[in-house]
Amino acid sequence: MEDAVHTFDLTKRFGDFSAVDNVNVQVQCGEIYGLLGPNGAGKSTIIRMLSTLLTPTSGSATVAGFDVRREANDVKKRIGLVSEKLILYTRLTAMQNLIFFGKLYKVDSSILKKRIDELLELVKLTQFKDKAISSYSSGMRQRVNIIRALLHDPEVIFLDEPTIALDPQSTRFIWDLLKRLKSRGRTIILTTHMMEEADELSDRVCIIDHGKVMAADTPRALKDKFHTERMLDVFLDVTGREMRDSTSEHLSMRGMMAEA
Repeated sequence: MEDAVHTFDLTKRFGDFSAVDNVNVQVQCGEIYGLLGPNGAGKSTIIRMLSTLLTPTSGSATVAGFDVRREANDVKKRIGLVSEKLILYTRLTAMQNLIFFGKLYKVDSSILKKRIDELLELVKLTQFKDKAISSYSSGMRQRVNIIRALLHDPEVIFLDEPTIALDPQSTRFIWDLLKRLKSRGRTIILTTHMMEEADELSDRVCIIDHGKVMAADTPRALKDKFHTERMLDVFLDVTGREMRDSTSEHLSMRGMMAEA
């Protein structure tokens, strides 16, 4: 089966600065692929090139079998993009936003309303569909922002820091939503700087730093290969007396960067 995303020495330079430096990744159809790294590592620049918003300086990339340079229009038809910025009109209702963007995607009007209803139900916002986005919480806005990118039924979905600044409950909801989308056969590429998020969601993780690929594998394999941190959790009863303790293993970005 052809890869959903395939890059070869993908590079983006801004003057003398290399934001992305000879990146090679292969994303399989139907998997969640995490681009993990600190802020400024080049993750968002990779997403922008793969979604045709930026032209690579050198190298090549295909998305859904189409070249991002020569066949940009074909790529755009097959992808959904959730950028780090909210792409919604806050004075409009959720329904009005989704109808507007559905028309931009040229979704046939005969199926658009049904698709919007299904997506609103998917994110549990049907009862709020006629309320202005300005009245929504951050988590609710992000749910609408995500389904906005699904209106044209894309094969590949790019999400750039989808849970940034969200509370734990909203973050968990988004995680569960992405898992449901994967179960429906969608390929998902997401950027994150949070170890827990990459570990929870990704079938495979690519660690990016200073525009370079430092390591790429399954979360389990990365934990086994690189340093880990062990954290001791201590539980106390109401008198302050220790009840039990446990250790948990966490991916250590610092250890990975050092060894890679």
